[in-house]
Amino acid sequence: MTFNTIYGVDFSGAKLAGRNIWIARLDRRADGRSKTRPYALTELHCVEKLCGTAERAEALAHLVALIKASDSALWAMDFPFGLPVEVMHDGARWPEQIEFLRQWGEDAYGVGLECLARARRLGGALHIRRQTDVEASTPFDCYHYRIIYQFFYGLRDVLGPLWRTRGTAVLPFQYARLPSARRVLIEACPGSTLKRLGLPHQNYKQPAGGPLTAKRRRTRRVIVDAVSHRLLIDPRHRRTIMGNGGGDALDAVLAAVGAERAWREVDHAHIARHPRYPREGHLYC
Repeated sequence: MTFNTIYGVDFSGAKLAGRNIWIARLDRRADGRSKTRPYALTELHCVEKLCGTAERAEALAHLVALIKASDSALWAMDFPFGLPVEVMHDGARWPEQIEFLRQWGEDAYGVGLECLARARRLGGALHIRRQTDVEASTPFDCYHYRIIYQFFYGLRDVLGPLWRTRGTAVLPFQYARLPSARRVLIEACPGSTLKRLGLPHQNYKQPAGGPLTAKRRRTRRVIVDAVSHRLLIDPRHRRTIMGNGGGDALDAVLAAVGAERAWREVDHAHIARHPRYPREGHLYC
């Protein structure tokens, strides 16, 4: 299955999520002149500017609407698609995780504490990583306090409304839908993509904003130069990437770049048959 468009989404579960959610759009180059750079970065937007508000509910609803309206599209989303199987009941399937989150209202932090309590009762590590997190060397487990809001709102309020939608396949949970899918959603991790590409994965973000420090500017330039060998980036979008202090714009691009590579190279049949991936998720980075 090939895609005309690949979207990378740097996600946020904060109250003003739209301010930090960025969407990068990659379109297949029609001229066919470059085998090494088959896609071009054609759009790069902050969701707040697309929907007119940064409020979480409105921003996530707008994102869901964009996904539903897409066709021949691969969406790479930067949030965990599932919890490790150990913190769910034996034999639990992935849709049950969505229902589990719906029982907690808006208490995302409480979900993290509940997962910690379940892990404690097992008698092992308190922060259990999914197999894919170990393999991709992700910085945090899915219910770590620094990631729990992304996981909670991403799974409940984005994947929750989409997984039953006709023409949509959320992987690795719905491989059976691929033949009829018009849009495919996969989990991404920009930091893991940087590691796989042998690029710096630290000191390129400046959450405080303002002009980038010299060290962060150098690091970001190294990353953007390397990505430019895989993706056509025009000067306008390069300026946006370099000027976005928090690095969210760059992370959206990295999510898409990692997804394009992973989609071509991973063993999809192995992932679909795996004993854990279809229950807790798999990173395509």
